Amino acid sequence: MVANVNPTVRRRRLGSELRKLREQKGMTAEEVAARLLVSQSKISRLENGRRSISQRDVRDLCGVYGVEDVRIVESLMQMAKESRQQGWWHAFGDIPYSVYIGLETEAASLRVFEPQVVPGLLQTPAYAAAMIAGNLPEATAEQVDKRVNVRMRRQERITDPDSPLRMWAVVDEAALCRRVGDDQVMHEQLVRLVEMSHLPHVTVQVLPFEVGAHPGLSGQFAVLEFADTTDATVVYLEGVNSDLYLEKDTDVQAYSVMYEHLRAQALSAEQTRAFITDAAARYAEQQGSGE
Repeated sequence: MVANVNPTVRRRRLGSELRKLREQKGMTAEEVAARLLVSQSKISRLENGRRSISQRDVRDLCGVYGVEDVRIVESLMQMAKESRQQGWWHAFGDIPYSVYIGLETEAASLRVFEPQVVPGLLQTPAYAAAMIAGNLPEATAEQVDKRVNVRMRRQERITDPDSPLRMWAVVDEAALCRRVGDDQVMHEQLVRLVEMSHLPHVTVQVLPFEVGAHPGLSGQFAVLEFADTTDATVVYLEGVNSDLYLEKDTDVQAYSVMYEHLRAQALSAEQTRAFITDAAARYAEQQGSGE
């Protein structure tokens, strides 16, 4: 059981429990920080799950909150211990989006909008390698290979026979037009995209250029939902140097509504398969003609 512990999710759940205890005590994060002689930012990072929580941190916080039930303290201490273990992605070294991978690994469903490229979970190895190399021009071949391997490992969530990730992807037509790699790479990628769209738990929709302006013009985003109702839905926004994770109800609602508009404006699943198949055929023709 310990080997399957997801440290990212453990930190989030533990942080949520600690926040509830603080609120029940009627204390602010600033007041708690003053009692423990630490910064307010540390308390905030502990509560939002962005920082590892030590058993000592848990013990000290429980003392401040006056938690007398030994079972509660021990349970929180165990969660702290598990939150400091390493997930499978740590075997690949320093991965800048490791927090997201931890959330994706535990998520029950994923809604993603991609305006520029094919979603990572649906990419072929060749497409992923070309995309990563182009996006990170100073990366070494070894670094590119590592990221490709991580991406392929992440895709196991889609094909998990016991608990596959339910995925809904809205992809802008630009992702089909942008040649990542050569014509063969694009042809194979688009064929793969159609194949994946036939899975019962995967839906792909293309947002054609003819739609014009749409709610997704601000960029890529993903909405992750979890089977455990204690885990809040997360909106993920990928950045160049840092990523943004939104959990407030108002933020989640805003992006959920935005996604519904995108789905409504996009081609249906059947229309999308035909659209992508035509695009794949054009790449095949270009490849055969040597253009």
